[in-house]
This record gives sequence, structure tokens and C-alpha cells, in this order.
Amino acid sequence: MMILRPIQKSDYPALLNIAHESGHGFTSLPVNEELLQNKIARSESSFLKEADIPFDEGYLFVLEDSETGEVVGTSAIEAAVGLDDAFYHYHLSKVIHSSRTLDVYKAVDILTLCNDYTGATELCTLFLKNGYRKGLNGKLLSKSRFMFIKQHQHRFAETVIAEMRGVSDEKGQSPFWQWLEEHFFSMDFPTADYLTGIGQKVFIAELMPKYPIYVNLLSEEAQAVIGQVHNNTRPAIELLKSEGFTFNGYVDIFDAGPTVEAKVSNIRTVQSVQTKRVRLGQPQSGSPVMVANDKLAGYRATIAELHVDATSDEIIVSADLANALNIVDGDSVSIATL
Repeated sequence: MMILRPIQKSDYPALLNIAHESGHGFTSLPVNEELLQNKIARSESSFLKEADIPFDEGYLFVLEDSETGEVVGTSAIEAAVGLDDAFYHYHLSKVIHSSRTLDVYKAVDILTLCNDYTGATELCTLFLKNGYRKGLNGKLLSKSRFMFIKQHQHRFAETVIAEMRGVSDEKGQSPFWQWLEEHFFSMDFPTADYLTGIGQKVFIAELMPKYPIYVNLLSEEAQAVIGQVHNNTRPAIELLKSEGFTFNGYVDIFDAGPTVEAKVSNIRTVQSVQTKRVRLGQPQSGSPVMVANDKLAGYRATIAELHVDATSDEIIVSADLANALNIVDGDSVSIATL
């Protein structure tokens, strides 16, 4: 059984292993012992913190194979981005160059540096190890965060975003960054990506072009990857699109990967969540659904085949499932269809 739960201090070796495996372009998990340990400590503190509004909390989850005890994936939620450090994007838009006298009308794409998503809740740090990219594991790792947001909605913003990993090669080279590097930076993509991951973002404000960039002045290779995702990220963005997330022209300033957004109330899983009271017993056969307890620091979520009666406020679960979710008879759980 796959169980999603908050990360613990003892998960550090597994997190370090995932940071190594995730590779270049996965900014939220830099290969840095101190920062990874700080991420774990910050997450543990966030789950224990009393909060009425979203602020600087970061909730980091791991996916554990209950049979082996192995941590096989991560996902996270940042309650509100950009409140401590500036949160940058490029916004892709158009300007019109026209002259009636010369009978010229031309629409030109431009990229403008902005901080438009300041205060938004961010979905991040989604990674699943190679051998486990099968079945419903990816859906559990990603979609269970929506159940958590639904249960604790006062802790999160109205707008939820997700930055998608952009195009880079096996050496970590980004065609978009190569153009920026040539004209504005003397720093390769892996270095810039790593510095951002460890929180050293001052160089962005100091060296990034302050005025809009005309897209047609970029190299053909750079233009081609604007708004495109890394091959490993395609399943993740398709899943988010199925949840109602849309791309509104915001791209990453390093690799030009797309950022997608949705209002919490428009997210499909949030809309479909049902709250049921647990009754221990022998469950009838049913379809796979996500099921999660309603705890905070003790949050647990998994996928189980359950019979969900829309007319009843009860759900029958087995003793094994109850133990896995750390619930007892009479507790409430959240159920969401897949």
C-alpha cells in the first residue's frame, strides 16, 4: 500500500537520494545537506503551527511504500510565495507595432519580468522515483494535496499555481538560459538553478534585463522552448490540466517552463471531495478512490477500492486501511474519486 504522509526528520537520507535522482532543473530540491535538513525542519514546524491565513508555511509530503518502508516520492505545498523573497516570472504578452500611414500592422510577442503571483499558493517538489511511475502512484502523490487544501483551506490562498519544469538536456543545459547567459549572465544553467534553489536570488534582480524582451530577438532554440515542459514533466502537467489548471502566459525565468494556475474552488478534486464517517468492517468491492484522514501533522492519504454510497454519510473500511490512515471507528475521512 502506498501512503502519503508529512515528511519526518528520519526521512533525510531518502530525500537526499531523491534530490540526486531528480537532476538539473528541479530547483526545489537542491543537493545541499543543510538546506534539505532545513526544508524538513520547516515542514515539521508548518504542520504543527496554528495558522489562520497563509504565510510562510511549507508542507512537504513523502510517498512511502508500506510494505518496504521505502520513500519513493515527494510533493509539497507552499502556502504563500514571494512574501519573504521576490517570486519572479516572465509574462508572455503582445505589443502592437502599427502605422496607418505605412499600412503596417504587426503583433510582437514580448517577455516582461514580473512578480504577479506574489501571495499565491504553490504546488511544488513533485517527484516520483523511476520504478514507481506506474498505476495510480502519480495521481496519489499529486492529487492528495488538493484534499489537504480542501480540509485546511484557511491555510492557503485562493489562487494555486504550479511551475512546470522546462526543457533542458541531459547535461542540464537550457536553450532559453543559454541565450540569457550569453547576453546578460556569465553563469551556466545548473549553477543559476542551484543558487536559486538555495535561496540566493539577489543576482536575479541585479542581472536580469529590466525591460521587456522581444521574443523574436531570441535564438530559434530559445523561442522554441518557451512554455514547453521537460519530457519527464508531461504526465504532471496533463494531470493538472485535467484538474482545471490553465496556462496564462507566465513562464520560468531560467528555462521558460510554463506556470499553470487555478482557483481553489475550480479544482476538480476539491469540488469532488466528500466527507464520510468511518465504520470498521468488511468493505464491499468498489472503484479506486483517494481516501485521507482529516488530521494535520498526522495527515495520511492512500488509494483504496471502496464502495461509496452517495446517499450515506458513512464509509465502511477494513481494519488494515484504518491502521494505515491512523483512524478509528467514528472518525471522519475525505473521499475523492479518481
